[in-house]
Amino acid sequence: MCDVEPIVWKAGRLELLDQRKLPLKEAYIELYGARDTARAIRAMVVRGAPAIGVTAAFGLALEAGRFRRGHLSEDFERAAAVLSAARPTAVNLRWALERLRETAAALGDGAAPARLAKALRSQALALYREDVAANRALGAAGARLLPRRGDLLTHCNAGALATAGYGTAIGVIRSAWDSGRRFGVYASETRPFLQGARLTAWELVKLRIPVTLITDGMAGAVLASGKVAAVVVGTDRTAANGDVANKIGTYTIAVLARRHGVPFYVAAPTSSIDLDCASGADIPIEERDAAEVTHVRGRRVAAEGVRVFNPAFDVTPAELVTAIVTEQGVVRGGDRKGLARVVAAAQRQRLASSGLWRSVR
Repeated sequence: MCDVEPIVWKAGRLELLDQRKLPLKEAYIELYGARDTARAIRAMVVRGAPAIGVTAAFGLALEAGRFRRGHLSEDFERAAAVLSAARPTAVNLRWALERLRETAAALGDGAAPARLAKALRSQALALYREDVAANRALGAAGARLLPRRGDLLTHCNAGALATAGYGTAIGVIRSAWDSGRRFGVYASETRPFLQGARLTAWELVKLRIPVTLITDGMAGAVLASGKVAAVVVGTDRTAANGDVANKIGTYTIAVLARRHGVPFYVAAPTSSIDLDCASGADIPIEERDAAEVTHVRGRRVAAEGVRVFNPAFDVTPAELVTAIVTEQGVVRGGDRKGLARVVAAAQRQRLASSGLWRSVR
């Protein structure tokens, strides 16, 4: 199996695989602080909720090298604000920054800037490692849900490229494949940014898992064919009631899956579950540049003067979700208590690994 490295941290430098150039070219860009990291996130150099969170953590850690003695809190919040504004829908970004905020608060404003920078780098690396471990555990849990026969359908990209490594929805797929099951995967192209065509298809080809690319409008025909045994997608934010925000077009596929009796599974690391968000109605939906719809590879394909509606995400109601797969176990769609339980379990695990659980229990 070929491992993709979307985020590389070495010698105090952050490198990102430029996903805008895939699949035609594999190139990395270097980042040195909060502002260029935020620009990279906005520009979709890196995308996918877990990957955005880990990248933002590294960006803030890099920026900490410029913090002023006696003004650590002020400088931290200024850098965090720059990063948090980069993508509003993915909750992992806010979650990651809060983890670093806890680290900074524990040291206090009187700490030496170099000491704080080192602590933030350590926390960012911990987030990176936790994400990969969580994805592997999530993948194993999700693989057990999949039917023994039949193909799978996925939308957008929730693979290694969308995470620190391994993947969420693609993690489920590759875990099932590695266990010996054999199937094909239908990957929707995911207009307008074509994450499915450019990224998911590329990852699955590298993993040597048979993949068939379809346009978004073909999902109904594929589901009606009876060939698809399950749908597996990722999520950028899951509300407390189980509503799921994912790439635009996910809701359509969920409706079609319900119509054709196909289970609809959401791969959601607990870091993407927002218990402070009551329902999908409270999730901010980012609307992106009209040129993503009117242009393809820089060339206009739509009439001059046309108006464009380009939300990056939509919300799938909990009633259409068969189950939500996390690194702490599987929760049935709409199970509020189950979502709270897995988030609490993840928190306990983190505290135990840091040595803090015994003191707060």
